[in-house]
Amino acid sequence: MSNAIFAELAQLEALIAQLGDRARTDVVSRVQYKNRSFPIYSIVLGSLRDDVPALAFVGGVHGLEKIGSEVILSYLQTIIHLLDWDEEFAGRLERSRLVFIPIVNPIGVYRGTRSNGNGVDLMRNAPIEGKGNTKLYSGHRVSPRLPWYRGDTAQMETEAQALCQVIRKYVFNSPLSIALDLHSGFGIHDRLWFPYASCKKPFPGIAEAHALKQSFDRCYPNHIYKIEPMSQEYIINGDLWDYLYDSFMQTADAQHRQFLPLTLEMGSWLWLRKSPLHLFQRHGFFHPLLPHRQQRILRRHITLFDFLYRSLLYPKKWAQLDAMQLKQHNQQALALWYA
Repeated sequence: MSNAIFAELAQLEALIAQLGDRARTDVVSRVQYKNRSFPIYSIVLGSLRDDVPALAFVGGVHGLEKIGSEVILSYLQTIIHLLDWDEEFAGRLERSRLVFIPIVNPIGVYRGTRSNGNGVDLMRNAPIEGKGNTKLYSGHRVSPRLPWYRGDTAQMETEAQALCQVIRKYVFNSPLSIALDLHSGFGIHDRLWFPYASCKKPFPGIAEAHALKQSFDRCYPNHIYKIEPMSQEYIINGDLWDYLYDSFMQTADAQHRQFLPLTLEMGSWLWLRKSPLHLFQRHGFFHPLLPHRQQRILRRHITLFDFLYRSLLYPKKWAQLDAMQLKQHNQQALALWYA
């Protein structure tokens, strides 16, 4: 354990201690800032076999958006208590795998900055170029003094490499997997995004993404999410999930496996509309500053987490489609999102 120097890291290390030998915990990498060493932790619960589905939770890629890390830590706390008594949940873990990287960018969370210690926006750092209407916020190489700086994409930042390492090790080898990356700061609605972010081209898993959306809509017709390809809102350079998805598709047995990366973008503008003066505080644009709002966000997405987990365990309705179903969902997806 490190000598924790900010609240989220201290909470994470306390949770790791509570998990003990019920989880596999690794320090994937360390990053240095002003003579301090910050660990990047991964936590793996459940089976390590290659034949089980995997669900990954990722937070803190942008340090200012620390609410994503806090939602994941809150969910981890719930899981720890479930493991004490819930035999059904323990049974789930015997036939699946949960992967957590709650704080990808510890220096950013510590400093309260979007970028890492080198001034690099990790979600613009992958060696993949956007196609179409890209702007400054899409990622640039002008200067690390400006937001959205891409850095050296030929040698990705330590934090980005750590994330890729964990996903490749514990997610790519599953027959069916989902990764959920938590962010905040765009719009008044909570959005659930899937690839591509770098272009408007439909990605190969569009039929399955539509089938999963349809299942969620039917189970929870009053849910809060706008589900769409990220490119409907904007196109960026260097998206890590586009990069990881394309890397997955190039693996030798990708045709026998399925991987769906999702981004949960929690709409923070609604928080500002209710408390506009929070805009003048460092975390006000990206984080619910009032305690009751923070508590609401911490419990708001549990239904989504449970749905994704159950969908991996019972994939027949969305991930095991026959030729006719694939064609139907593909046509409906194109009409809905790409018309």
